[in-house]
Amino acid sequence: MNINLHIERLVLDGVNIAPEQRPALQAAVEGELSRLLTEGGVSSSLVQGVAVPRLSAHDMQLTRTSSPIELGQQIAQSVYGGIGHE
Repeated sequence: MNINLHIERLVLDGVNIAPEQRPALQAAVEGELSRLLTEGGVSSSLVQGVAVPRLSAHDMQLTRTSSPIELGQQIAQSVYGGIGHE
């Protein structure tokens, strides 16, 4: 099964990411989402293909020491919670 996922914009309210850290954050989100989708698939309601104009992710707990990689993984897990396997 091929899964095509396009995230046009990711809004992180209250999170300050330095510009030089954004590539690491993006790579972490992409990598973790790929892993989760490969291992768990998507919800049966999305299997036939659908555009989801907006997805509110689950709350996350961040600390001051959260790295861009940890943040990216948490974002991916939160997004996957909205589209993942039931």
